[in-house]
Amino acid sequence: MHAEHELSLSAFEVLMFLEDAPEHRMRMSEIADRVLLSRSGCTRLVDRLARQGYVTRCAATTDGRGLNAQLTDAGLKKITAARTTHREGIRRYFLDRLTTTDQIVLGDIWARFRGREAEPHESPAV
Repeated sequence: MHAEHELSLSAFEVLMFLEDAPEHRMRMSEIADRVLLSRSGCTRLVDRLARQGYVTRCAATTDGRGLNAQLTDAGLKKITAARTTHREGIRRYFLDRLTTTDQIVLGDIWARFRGREAEPHESPAV
């Protein structure tokens, strides 16, 4: 990820969470909790992503005290490319080493972790 996209794993996660969030926006505290960083570590990471043009920081609309990070168009482009690389890596280094039966069983296991039963022979989503 770093060699191809110049993103650390934590930066990739922040961009990924923002891409998935409504309006591509999240509270800074929620981001810190999700990427398992301290609040100050999250602030430094988001500041770096902002300097790179991938996110902006803005006041929370629900209260005046909170801060949000929001994905920019450049950030959306970066995470789209990085997710493609990530999926290709998962497929190449992990899924391609499994048989079809192994993938079906793994899909069933992942479905249980997500709290739902997999459809018969549903393959894992990557």
